[in-house]
Amino acid sequence: MEAPKQIKRIIVAVTGASGSLYARLLVEQLVAFAEVELSVIVTDTGLSVMRYEDNADWLEDSRLTRYDNHDLFAAPASGSARFDALVVIPCSMGTIGRMAAGLSSDLLTRAADVMLKERRRLIVVPRELPLNTIHLRNLATLSECGAIVCPASPSFYNHPQTIEALCQTVTHRVIALLGLDSPSPEWGK
Repeated sequence: MEAPKQIKRIIVAVTGASGSLYARLLVEQLVAFAEVELSVIVTDTGLSVMRYEDNADWLEDSRLTRYDNHDLFAAPASGSARFDALVVIPCSMGTIGRMAAGLSSDLLTRAADVMLKERRRLIVVPRELPLNTIHLRNLATLSECGAIVCPASPSFYNHPQTIEALCQTVTHRVIALLGLDSPSPEWGK
């Protein structure tokens, strides 16, 4: 008899970087996993960009727990809340810089700090180009501290036919990095 899958407590955080479609697609895919308890943090600029680029209607999904980014008393601010992972998608370079410097000025950066100090999974999906030396150093610092840097670099080998399908090549990779069964076909299959 197969043991029941353990519930994974995952936070998806959205910053003001362009590419809010990545966040929506990731959340739409993660809510389909019965073993995932999903929470969302959205920065003020992230919400503005989301409304401009795509839509923010998906934030009203009753399967999500939404935390106010200004509430430093919310559960993700504490290691005792025992979230398993935080995915920051898309992740602005300003947020990368604050996380790399350990500056916890809002719930998102505090939650990232908690993930690093508790040695839990932190996945950052930067959506920026080109990268300057400061960006590269900050990304290297996060990587050295245990974060996974997964750039929003879609793949083309599966011949995606839509922008959403192209962006899903990134979100499928994030799902695999979370230790969930990714719906993405492997290379060469």
